[in-house]
Amino acid sequence: MANSPNGDTPRREQIRREAARLFAARGFLGVGVDEIGRAVGISGPGLYRHFPGKDAMLADLLVGISERLLAEGSRRAGEATGPREALESLIEGHIDFALDESALIILHDRELFNLPEDDRHRVRRLQRRYVELWVEVVRRVFPALAEEAAEPRARAAVHAVFGLLNSTPHSRSLDDRAEMAALLRRLALGAFAAA
Repeated sequence: MANSPNGDTPRREQIRREAARLFAARGFLGVGVDEIGRAVGISGPGLYRHFPGKDAMLADLLVGISERLLAEGSRRAGEATGPREALESLIEGHIDFALDESALIILHDRELFNLPEDDRHRVRRLQRRYVELWVEVVRRVFPALAEEAAEPRARAAVHAVFGLLNSTPHSRSLDDRAEMAALLRRLALGAFAAA
Protein backbone atom coordinates (compact mmCIF):
# COMPACT_ATOMS: atom_id res chain seq x y z
CA MET A 1 0.00 0.00 0.00
CA ALA A 2 1.50 3.34 -1.06
CA ASN A 3 2.05 6.08 1.46
CA SER A 4 0.84 9.64 1.03
CA PRO A 5 3.35 12.53 1.09
CA ASN A 6 2.89 12.86 4.88
CA GLY A 7 3.71 9.19 5.39
CA ASP A 8 0.15 8.00 5.94
CA THR A 9 -1.42 5.14 4.04
CA PRO A 10 -4.53 5.65 1.90
CA ARG A 11 -6.41 3.44 4.40
CA ARG A 12 -5.45 5.71 7.30
CA GLU A 13 -6.64 8.74 5.29
CA GLN A 14 -9.90 6.92 4.56
CA ILE A 15 -10.36 6.16 8.26
CA ARG A 16 -9.76 9.83 9.08
CA ARG A 17 -12.36 11.01 6.57
CA GLU A 18 -15.00 8.57 7.73
CA ALA A 19 -14.31 9.13 11.44
CA ALA A 20 -14.58 12.91 10.93
CA ARG A 21 -17.85 12.51 9.01
CA LEU A 22 -19.37 10.17 11.61
CA PHE A 23 -18.15 12.15 14.64
CA ALA A 24 -19.52 15.36 13.10
CA ALA A 25 -22.87 13.75 12.31
CA ARG A 26 -23.51 11.98 15.61
CA GLY A 27 -20.89 13.12 18.07
CA PHE A 28 -17.70 11.47 19.27
CA LEU A 29 -19.46 9.58 22.05
CA GLY A 30 -22.23 8.41 19.69
CA VAL A 31 -19.91 6.54 17.30
CA GLY A 32 -18.14 3.26 18.00
CA VAL A 33 -15.06 1.75 16.40
CA ASP A 34 -17.17 -1.01 14.80
CA GLU A 35 -19.19 1.61 12.94
CA ILE A 36 -16.06 3.40 11.73
CA GLY A 37 -14.64 0.07 10.65
CA ARG A 38 -17.79 -0.79 8.69
CA ALA A 39 -17.64 2.61 6.96
CA VAL A 40 -14.16 1.82 5.62
CA GLY A 41 -14.72 -1.89 5.00
CA ILE A 42 -12.71 -3.41 7.86
CA SER A 43 -13.58 -4.78 11.27
CA GLY A 44 -13.67 -2.39 14.22
CA PRO A 45 -10.68 -4.10 15.84
CA GLY A 46 -8.86 -3.80 12.49
CA LEU A 47 -8.78 -0.03 13.09
CA TYR A 48 -6.25 -0.63 15.86
CA ARG A 49 -3.62 -1.40 13.21
CA HIS A 50 -3.93 2.27 12.18
CA PHE A 51 -4.87 4.07 15.43
CA PRO A 52 -4.45 3.04 19.08
CA GLY A 53 -8.12 3.86 19.71
CA LYS A 54 -11.02 6.19 19.10
CA ASP A 55 -9.48 8.89 21.33
CA ALA A 56 -6.35 8.79 19.18
CA MET A 57 -8.47 9.27 16.05
CA LEU A 58 -10.07 12.39 17.52
CA ALA A 59 -6.69 13.79 18.59
CA ASP A 60 -5.21 13.01 15.17
CA LEU A 61 -8.07 14.84 13.45
CA LEU A 62 -8.10 17.96 15.61
CA VAL A 63 -4.36 18.35 16.12
CA GLY A 64 -3.80 17.45 12.48
CA ILE A 65 -6.12 20.09 11.07
CA SER A 66 -4.58 22.75 13.31
CA GLU A 67 -1.09 21.77 12.12
CA ARG A 68 -2.25 21.74 8.52
CA LEU A 69 -3.90 25.18 8.71
CA LEU A 70 -0.77 26.70 10.27
CA ALA A 71 1.59 25.06 7.77
CA GLU A 72 -0.55 25.99 4.77
CA GLY A 73 -1.07 29.54 6.06
CA SER A 74 2.67 29.98 6.66
CA ARG A 75 3.42 28.67 3.17
CA ARG A 76 0.87 30.97 1.56
CA ALA A 77 2.07 34.06 3.44
CA GLY A 78 5.70 33.21 2.73
CA GLU A 79 5.19 32.74 -1.01
CA ALA A 80 3.19 35.95 -1.49
CA THR A 81 4.89 38.89 -3.19
CA GLY A 82 3.35 41.42 -0.81
CA PRO A 83 1.01 41.85 2.15
CA ARG A 84 -2.19 42.20 0.09
CA GLU A 85 -1.43 39.05 -1.88
CA ALA A 86 -0.61 37.26 1.38
CA LEU A 87 -3.96 38.24 2.90
CA GLU A 88 -5.89 37.21 -0.21
CA SER A 89 -4.05 33.89 -0.26
CA LEU A 90 -4.74 33.27 3.44
CA ILE A 91 -8.41 34.01 2.86
CA GLU A 92 -8.51 31.67 -0.16
CA GLY A 93 -6.87 28.87 1.83
CA HIS A 94 -9.26 29.25 4.75
CA ILE A 95 -12.26 29.37 2.42
CA ASP A 96 -11.10 26.12 0.81
CA PHE A 97 -10.83 24.61 4.28
CA ALA A 98 -14.28 25.89 5.32
CA LEU A 99 -16.00 24.63 2.17
CA ASP A 100 -14.13 21.33 1.81
CA GLU A 101 -13.59 20.27 5.44
CA SER A 102 -16.90 21.17 7.05
CA ALA A 103 -16.95 17.97 9.10
CA LEU A 104 -13.71 19.03 10.80
CA ILE A 105 -15.14 22.44 11.67
CA ILE A 106 -18.20 20.83 13.24
CA LEU A 107 -16.00 18.28 14.98
CA HIS A 108 -13.79 21.00 16.46
CA ASP A 109 -16.79 23.03 17.65
CA ARG A 110 -18.41 20.07 19.37
CA GLU A 111 -15.61 17.79 20.46
CA LEU A 112 -12.52 19.79 21.43
CA PHE A 113 -13.41 19.27 25.10
CA ASN A 114 -13.23 15.48 24.58
CA LEU A 115 -9.51 15.67 23.79
CA PRO A 116 -7.02 14.83 26.53
CA GLU A 117 -5.72 18.02 28.15
CA ASP A 118 -2.28 17.87 26.50
CA ASP A 119 -3.79 17.51 23.03
CA ARG A 120 -6.33 20.27 23.73
CA HIS A 121 -3.50 22.62 24.76
CA ARG A 122 -1.54 21.67 21.65
CA VAL A 123 -4.53 22.52 19.43
CA ARG A 124 -4.93 25.87 21.20
CA ARG A 125 -1.21 26.70 20.81
CA LEU A 126 -1.35 25.93 17.09
CA GLN A 127 -4.49 28.00 16.70
CA ARG A 128 -2.89 30.97 18.46
CA ARG A 129 0.06 30.80 16.06
CA TYR A 130 -2.35 30.69 13.11
CA VAL A 131 -4.22 33.73 14.44
CA GLU A 132 -0.94 35.63 14.97
CA LEU A 133 0.11 34.88 11.38
CA TRP A 134 -3.12 36.47 10.16
CA VAL A 135 -2.87 39.42 12.57
CA GLU A 136 0.62 40.22 11.30
CA VAL A 137 -0.53 40.17 7.67
CA VAL A 138 -3.72 42.14 8.32
CA ARG A 139 -1.78 44.86 10.14
CA ARG A 140 0.57 45.20 7.17
CA VAL A 141 -2.34 45.54 4.73
CA PHE A 142 -4.47 48.03 6.67
CA PRO A 143 -2.46 51.00 8.00
CA ALA A 144 -5.12 51.89 10.60
CA LEU A 145 -4.54 48.50 12.21
CA ALA A 146 -0.74 48.83 12.15
CA GLU A 147 -0.60 51.20 15.12
CA GLU A 148 0.34 49.60 18.44
CA ALA A 149 -2.99 50.54 20.01
CA ALA A 150 -4.89 48.90 17.14
CA GLU A 151 -3.44 45.40 17.64
CA PRO A 152 -6.41 44.18 19.76
CA ARG A 153 -8.78 45.42 17.05
CA ALA A 154 -6.79 43.55 14.38
CA ARG A 155 -6.92 40.38 16.46
CA ALA A 156 -10.67 40.80 17.04
CA ALA A 157 -11.15 41.28 13.30
CA VAL A 158 -9.22 38.08 12.55
CA HIS A 159 -11.35 36.11 15.02
CA ALA A 160 -14.52 37.63 13.52
CA VAL A 161 -13.46 36.63 10.01
CA PHE A 162 -12.70 33.10 11.21
CA GLY A 163 -16.17 33.01 12.75
CA LEU A 164 -17.67 34.13 9.46
CA LEU A 165 -15.75 31.61 7.36
CA ASN A 166 -16.14 28.75 9.83
CA SER A 167 -19.92 29.26 9.98
CA THR A 168 -20.31 27.90 6.45
CA PRO A 169 -21.02 24.30 7.54
CA HIS A 170 -24.06 25.69 9.36
CA SER A 171 -25.10 28.44 6.95
CA ARG A 172 -24.08 27.47 3.42
CA SER A 173 -27.08 28.09 1.21
CA LEU A 174 -25.46 28.59 -2.20
CA ASP A 175 -25.05 25.34 -4.09
CA ASP A 176 -22.45 26.75 -6.46
CA ARG A 177 -19.08 26.40 -4.71
CA ALA A 178 -17.41 29.15 -6.76
CA GLU A 179 -20.24 31.56 -6.01
CA MET A 180 -20.08 30.76 -2.30
CA ALA A 181 -16.29 31.15 -2.25
CA ALA A 182 -16.54 34.53 -4.01
CA LEU A 183 -19.14 35.73 -1.51
CA LEU A 184 -17.01 34.63 1.45
CA ARG A 185 -13.95 36.33 -0.07
CA ARG A 186 -15.83 39.64 -0.44
CA LEU A 187 -17.26 39.40 3.08
CA ALA A 188 -13.87 38.62 4.65
CA LEU A 189 -12.09 41.48 2.87
CA GLY A 190 -14.98 43.80 3.71
CA ALA A 191 -14.81 42.84 7.39
CA PHE A 192 -11.10 43.64 7.53
CA ALA A 193 -11.61 46.96 5.73
CA ALA A 194 -14.38 47.87 8.19
CA ALA A 195 -12.08 47.21 11.15
